[in-house]
Amino acid sequence: MVKKEEIILIVYFILVIAVLAAFVIIFFVVYIRRKNAILKEKYEAEQRFREELSSAKLEIQEETLKNVSWELHDNIGQLLAVASMQLNVLRKKVTEVNKEGIVEASKLVSDSLTEVRALSRSLNNEVIDTKGVYASVENELSRFNRLGILKASLEKKGEDYMLPKEDGIIIFRILQEYFSNIVKHARADKMEVTFNYSPELLHIEAREDGVGYNMETVENNSGLLNMRSRADLINAKIELNSSVGRGTSLSLRYLTKNRKNEQNDHHR
Repeated sequence: MVKKEEIILIVYFILVIAVLAAFVIIFFVVYIRRKNAILKEKYEAEQRFREELSSAKLEIQEETLKNVSWELHDNIGQLLAVASMQLNVLRKKVTEVNKEGIVEASKLVSDSLTEVRALSRSLNNEVIDTKGVYASVENELSRFNRLGILKASLEKKGEDYMLPKEDGIIIFRILQEYFSNIVKHARADKMEVTFNYSPELLHIEAREDGVGYNMETVENNSGLLNMRSRADLINAKIELNSSVGRGTSLSLRYLTKNRKNEQNDHHR
């Protein structure tokens, strides 16, 4: 028979092993939780850093565009305005033989002044903030139509509303990047843009009938990456679809309700 002391000793060892095992398990669980917490904090810190870096980059870009807008409006715009007035004065003094050339030159300067002012408005984020995204896009498409670049149309569904300042500017810059790519590369004849407003969602769709491209070959294009990085800043969902010979389409979904809640939480 096993002696009483031996039984006690066995029980003691079993308890010691059980305590050690429990300690190891607890230590392992705490270690894993702590490791996960550190990894989560690191990931969140990296995300915040990327967002702050992107925000700072966007602020610099917007400030640069604003300065260019002022230069266009205040300097080049003023020079064209003076040139237009001088040509109008000169037109009254020249002979009929030379008047036609003066009239054509005057019209050219006047048209250039109109385009410079329209371009100035599209570059200035203060104008975008004041007029809103829809009116700013309308100004941009009107400029394309005047210049004969392509036939652009704009449609609005639902009742429009003003977006938060930063979000509106970012959405317009995304669309502007899309428009710029179309003008440079698409060789399109027509472009259609639709704003679908609902209380909780702004869905913007754009499509053109240009040459299109293979999505796989331009997936890392800087313009596309820039559009997606901007969309990430405001939690917008952006989709680009294209195929050779069938043009390119853009879909941008912006959840207004979620952004309002985020901004309210941020300001508390």
